[in-house]
Amino acid sequence: MFVKKHLLLLASACTLAFAATAQTTPWPEKPVTIVVPFPAGGSTDMVARAMALQMGEKLGQSFVVDNRPGATGTLGAGAVKRAAPDGYTLLVSSLGAFVVAPHLLKSVPYDALKDFDYITVPVQAPNVLVAAPNQKARTVKEVLAQLKANPGKVSFASSGNGSSDHLSAEVFWQQSGTEGLHIPYKGGAPAINDLLGGQVEFSFQNVNAVLQHIRAGKLHAIAVTGDKRSPVLPDVPTLAEAGVAGAEVYSWQGMAAPKGLPPALKKKLSDAAVAAMNDPAVKKRMLDQGLEIVASTPEAFTAYQAREFARWKTVIETRKITAD
Repeated sequence: MFVKKHLLLLASACTLAFAATAQTTPWPEKPVTIVVPFPAGGSTDMVARAMALQMGEKLGQSFVVDNRPGATGTLGAGAVKRAAPDGYTLLVSSLGAFVVAPHLLKSVPYDALKDFDYITVPVQAPNVLVAAPNQKARTVKEVLAQLKANPGKVSFASSGNGSSDHLSAEVFWQQSGTEGLHIPYKGGAPAINDLLGGQVEFSFQNVNAVLQHIRAGKLHAIAVTGDKRSPVLPDVPTLAEAGVAGAEVYSWQGMAAPKGLPPALKKKLSDAAVAAMNDPAVKKRMLDQGLEIVASTPEAFTAYQAREFARWKTVIETRKITAD
């Protein structure tokens, strides 16, 4: 009995010692991989690379971006879910993988509410309703008149089914009691190209993706989907100001890790990520492109993710949106 009790105490002590060691082990001691579940060159990739550079400088270790596109972002997210919760594999994704794909796809290789530790939302950006160069509409009122005169026929381009620009259009139609024609593309670039060429009539695009075209007079900005005006488009009203309430949509990026990070490691990771986004040079670069710095805490991101998860579940089911 004494021996058994002694062994139990020893095992308990070893467990506590291991937990303490896990909490105090220096991190990072080797390169950290940031998985981006989309191709290089997009907004999410740009944000991830900016974070990787700054976090690497602040923590004295390499942070390497690994692009793993496929299955609407769920391929890369699934790979991160299966990694060890040791801080050496991170995920930076747009909202798609976190709060849209789980409702859009029949099978997703993770549970978005249970399989990740949420670290921070580095940035967000409203979308902007833009009209093709050959369109006469300059106000939301004129767009609505066009939709009501031609129900289901006025075309709205998006970067794909379930993208934030597609969802913005769906919420806009829902809240205004209208219906348009959704034209999904494989990515934002081809959608914008056809918009510039007049092959499609309107689109809700990420502000940072079309800002240069708006400033050059090639696309007409009609309204933004934020709860306030965008600092880079101060003369463009919000949808609410223009008479369509309840259609606020933000495109956002988030950093997450496999579930189970030790608390001390999570705090160190969060502090480094927030500091990276608040670096003056990074901040200016993001703001100049129309992105807004959020740099939220793990607690704030976890709560926000749950709210967004519930919101988009309702929209996708109500509007009968599918991945096809």
